[in-house]
Amino acid sequence: MHLTNSLHRCLQQTPEKIATIFRGRVRRYDDFCARVARLAGALQTTGMAANDRVGVLALNSDRFLETCMAVWWGGGVLNPVNIRWSVPEIVYSLDDCDTGILFIDDHFLPMAAGIAKTAKRPPRFVYMGEGETPDGMQSYELAIAGCAPVEDTWRGYEDLAIIMYTGGTTGFPKGVMQSHRNIWSGCIQRVAEARPIRDGRSLHAAPLFHMAALSRALNQFIAGETHVIIPAFNALEVLETIERERVTEVGLVPTMIQALIDHPEFGKRDIRSVKRLVYGASPIVPAVLERTMALLPGVEFSQSYGLTEAMVVTTNPPGNHDEAGRASGLSLSVGRAAWGTSVRIVDEAGNEVPRGTVGEIAIRGPSVTRGYWNKPQETAQALCDGWLHTGDGAYMDEAGYIFIVDRMKDMIVSGGENVYSAEVESAVGRHPAVAMCAVIGIPSEAWGETVHAIVVLRAGQTATEGEIREYCRSLIANYKCPKSVEFRTEMPISGAGKILKRDLRAPYWEGKSKRVN
Repeated sequence: MHLTNSLHRCLQQTPEKIATIFRGRVRRYDDFCARVARLAGALQTTGMAANDRVGVLALNSDRFLETCMAVWWGGGVLNPVNIRWSVPEIVYSLDDCDTGILFIDDHFLPMAAGIAKTAKRPPRFVYMGEGETPDGMQSYELAIAGCAPVEDTWRGYEDLAIIMYTGGTTGFPKGVMQSHRNIWSGCIQRVAEARPIRDGRSLHAAPLFHMAALSRALNQFIAGETHVIIPAFNALEVLETIERERVTEVGLVPTMIQALIDHPEFGKRDIRSVKRLVYGASPIVPAVLERTMALLPGVEFSQSYGLTEAMVVTTNPPGNHDEAGRASGLSLSVGRAAWGTSVRIVDEAGNEVPRGTVGEIAIRGPSVTRGYWNKPQETAQALCDGWLHTGDGAYMDEAGYIFIVDRMKDMIVSGGENVYSAEVESAVGRHPAVAMCAVIGIPSEAWGETVHAIVVLRAGQTATEGEIREYCRSLIANYKCPKSVEFRTEMPISGAGKILKRDLRAPYWEGKSKRVN
């Protein structure tokens, strides 16, 4: 249960195997491990002591993965910074856990001055970009070249490995603490559910600051296979990279999948090397899943459900995505509890509800967080009697399959009826002209809240509000159907690829003391 153990195994058994490929830069495992050991030494020389926090504010790269491993090799704690945050939000997270060193790349250099000026303890910057090192910063490559390799500190088990801040959808962000045991357990649970592809090449397009993407990368290290990395999701670059590097596995969130299959180059690129597509992080519109599977025959589809506080909760295997699985509706579930994890659906008092009844997902298992950094009250609220309350609303069928209906806070109460936005989004998303949609509750004097759909249409397609509403009436009950429809050209998207509903709600609830009537 040491996160660096996988590197020792690769160095011992497959030192000549390719570890990382990043835009033409290729490193073998012997080179990768040597660089990690030298960078760990540089961090220690810079002042990183055991348990000190080290931040990374960067897009995906081979250096991002080297930095993660070097922090753990040298005995530190990783703080991956949300790449969509503003300077004040970044500074809050750095101040909150007293992050003394910050790795930064070219994309975020313009933020450095603001961070240094406003942080309580201005961090020491390590420049990990591709250009000349700015004045006052330490060069990433010179740090590696100028330092001898150090021995692994072999931190593991209950030692703190990472503080990963939540997106701050309500109030201030919370620093989720994960130990080496937590993360290692989550990785092994994934391996137990889906064995790595031998001689596989996994594409990292989703942001590595997010637990879903980072955990996939750690699984690839454990398997001793190759990482193919692009800085950020771009549909064309994903297609080009799969074709060029013969990628075998891709992990994407639903919004990325939709952008990929809608891209005009999709049918023109040779992506037959792909054997597995893993999706998660947010619900997928059934129509998008059906279309993607039709376009990628022979590809193994699987879904995983987890959260920052617990890497893996449930898995939905490829068998539930075949024709029978789709006919039974199992493809729309998030699967069943992963190996080693207990899941139950509970009411507000924490009591388990009958099968088929909507409640909150509560979990316990080896990958569940120890709590929130310096927030004992929030920790006590989330972790009750050993169970983590996720805030996700769902029901469980008789066979233990879990169907998520909404975030509990996203549930719309209209005229006393509970409306789950995910169900409405599924209906709206089936309309052939709809590319993307989000459903929120907006204030209503008569009903408390009414259902409001925000829609992005496919290129070249048209639809009216009346058409969307009428289409939904053929699929769901009238009270669930949107009472209003708004058309936009794009959605606000988080760094993890999720639609930011808080930004969509904000104009409607401005000036109100609460988000429900």
